[in-house]
Parts: sequence; C-alpha cells; structure tokens
Amino acid sequence: MLLDLGKALSFFLSIMALSEAIFSAFFVPGTGWEERLSAAALRIAIAGCCCFASGMLFAMSARAQGAPNPPLTSTFPVRLFFWTLVGMTILFALSWYLDAYYVPLLWRNQP
Repeated sequence: MLLDLGKALSFFLSIMALSEAIFSAFFVPGTGWEERLSAAALRIAIAGCCCFASGMLFAMSARAQGAPNPPLTSTFPVRLFFWTLVGMTILFALSWYLDAYYVPLLWRNQP
C-alpha cells in the first residue's frame, strides 16, 4: 500500500517537474532563446531525476508483484520523460527557427 502511494506521488511529482520544464522553455516573456534554453536545461535535468526515481519505484512495484525485473527505461515515468524530451526539443527548435526567420518577415509588412 505504501509503495502504491509512493508510486502515485512520485509520478505526480514527475509530471509537475516536466510541466515546469516546458513552461520555462516556452512561456517566459521578455527573455531570449539562449536564456530559455539554459533555464529549461536545468529544469529538464531536475525532471529527469524525478522521472528516473519514479521509474525505480515503478520497477520495484513490478518486482514486488512477482513480475520479472523490468528494465528502468520501460517504466512509464521514464518513457514519459523521453517522449516529453523529444517533443519539447522538436517544438523548441521549430519555435526558435520561426522566431529567427519567419517572424521578421511578418514585421516587415507592418505600416
């Protein structure tokens, strides 16, 4: 019972850490892309620690239920971290590119 509660709390902490990393990468007004990248990299590292710790609890729970020892990268919190990291990287690179090359073209047409 305590292990299940720990799984739920650690998973919630993982989601909160990932959302904070996403917010720091995209929703900080008045900062440059380099500043956002450095702030997001620190928060991604913290989110990675939370997700891997949660993944250890998920793997421990699977072992306690008699299942074979699952690899840490196959647990749900770690997979969520990797998918979020891939999606965030693609969106960050795309938004940086659009801000550098497309938005100035829009501003040029202003009267």
